[in-house]
Amino acid sequence: MTEEFDHIVVGGGSSGCVVAARLASDGGARVLLLEGGHSHRHPLLDMPPGIFKMINGSKFMTYHQTRPQPHLDGRVHDIPQGNVLGGGSSVNAQVYMRGRPSDYDEWDDILRGNNDRIGWGWDDVLPHFCGMEANNRLNNDLHGTDGAMKVSDPGHINEMSRWFVQAVQGLGEPFNPDFNGNNQRGVGFYQFMNRHGKRSSAAYAFVAPQENNPNLTVRLNAPVQRVIIENGRAVGVEYRPKSGEVVRVRARGEVIVSAGALVTPKILMLSGIGPADHLLDHDIPCQVDLPGVGQNLIDHPEVPITAIANGPYGYYKQGEGWRMLRNGVQFKLFGTGPVTSAGVEAGAFVNPTTPDAPPSIQAFCVPIVYLDRDALEEVQDDYGVTVTTVVVKPKSRGEVRLASADPADRPDISPNLLQHPDDMQAMIDGQRFFLRAFAQSPLADKLDRVAIPSPDDVSDEALRAHCKRFVKTNYHPAGTAKMGADGDKMAVLDARMRVRGLENLRVCDMSAVPNINAGNTNAPAMMLGDRCADLVMGRI
Repeated sequence: MTEEFDHIVVGGGSSGCVVAARLASDGGARVLLLEGGHSHRHPLLDMPPGIFKMINGSKFMTYHQTRPQPHLDGRVHDIPQGNVLGGGSSVNAQVYMRGRPSDYDEWDDILRGNNDRIGWGWDDVLPHFCGMEANNRLNNDLHGTDGAMKVSDPGHINEMSRWFVQAVQGLGEPFNPDFNGNNQRGVGFYQFMNRHGKRSSAAYAFVAPQENNPNLTVRLNAPVQRVIIENGRAVGVEYRPKSGEVVRVRARGEVIVSAGALVTPKILMLSGIGPADHLLDHDIPCQVDLPGVGQNLIDHPEVPITAIANGPYGYYKQGEGWRMLRNGVQFKLFGTGPVTSAGVEAGAFVNPTTPDAPPSIQAFCVPIVYLDRDALEEVQDDYGVTVTTVVVKPKSRGEVRLASADPADRPDISPNLLQHPDDMQAMIDGQRFFLRAFAQSPLADKLDRVAIPSPDDVSDEALRAHCKRFVKTNYHPAGTAKMGADGDKMAVLDARMRVRGLENLRVCDMSAVPNINAGNTNAPAMMLGDRCADLVMGRI
């Protein structure tokens, strides 16, 4: 190891960008940030709706494939993850969502069994959220205006999104002007991590301002293969750049793994950190036996409802290149129009069975006929609207394992979406609720028909079959190297995000969370990065 840094950050996603930038700037440390993917500077990444051009095939995404899921009749589905500096914040739909205060109070309760603990409750994490935020509408005890992350109201709202919001209000749900306020319940318009139509990713917000800081070295296309352990201490990492030779670099201080909930456990296991019997199966010497590595995989499952409009309502249909071109020119010349929208303008949090209880379902309204990779005979491309329903606090748990000892192989993943019967029932109830919204004025007045699922049969049996056929990831894998109490044998980390049984090694991404938050995970991932930086610098 000929090169040496104070700290090495493995993975330049939402968490990694924040922790690396802060250690180099506020901490004055020499930091190496290693990202396996590409540069974030690309027009399609910057424009809010670019995600819909990339989701089904792009070098900026890694398409992890699940193992066959028996409870879904053997289905195999993809879990796309960012393959780019900024990670998910560079390729997502930019929705700014923190979850609800009780999510973090739950973490705090789980972590009370740590001897060397810090608080993880809402009052502990809120200053990190506010400090990173530059909100263009809100300025109060829950929101900041001076941070690096630009948070804005949608630059354009399609009429279909407005009709959706009105229809859900017609079912008795309140209008919610701030889903990141004290109460999640209701329907309204999301805020987004952009400004004037340009994405404000973790790469732009945190790393770009440090480009001339000699303390921060960023290397792209540099996937890390393993952490180097000597005498119970992380001392460096091994990575393989495009040139093909293995490069080893040393850390005087800490190694921080932030490669995401699918790749972080893979790197740990390749480094000899994980379930001893599984490592033995792949002839990997065990450095520390941590059976929880790769377990506790949590993800938000989503299922679509798609309807065809009875007129040119919504954003576009395929083949209308002239309309897309016109919108692109408007955006380029004036920074206005539909291209300033990420498409997911409206949404809701509801509890279909017990309205006054905490919401069990989140909904995203997309004013297009939005399909993932599989084209469906029953959903012809046309003007329309898609609403995806998401179980926000799933009970199902999956796992990430090694496919082999070859670092080039992708991990073996089984997310088990909707495996728990309570998750399936919650999703069925959510589908039934929003089918009622599709039949509610003014949205119903603009629809020709609901294509999937069939509104003619909303029995549990029919909706269960629909959910099994179409459920997929909401792109929020988490929990695979969780923090936990000292007596929890499945806890990989202590409350300070340190890997148990080793020195100078932390995990700083959504792998670390003991349970998933109710909502999108990108803002919580950045909060983890900000909090980890304070931990490394001794400020907490």
